[in-house]
Amino acid sequence: GKAQLVSNINACQAVADAVRTTLGPRGMDKLVFDGRKVTISNDGATIMKLLEIAHPAAKTLVDISMSQ
Repeated sequence: GKAQLVSNINACQAVADAVRTTLGPRGMDKLVFDGRKVTISNDGATIMKLLEIAHPAAKTLVDISMSQ
């Protein structure tokens, strides 16, 4: 229903917000810590690969972006 739609939109917006600041000429680096190692990158594909996403809609968004 409507609650699931809102949940899908919020999950996809959270993924987009994580990558948005890396884009453009003034893009910033992101520091991702996965419990063992630290990765610093401003590449959106690398950041999305390192994110541990559980939400199905957000995971689909990441899978689509990785296929490009």
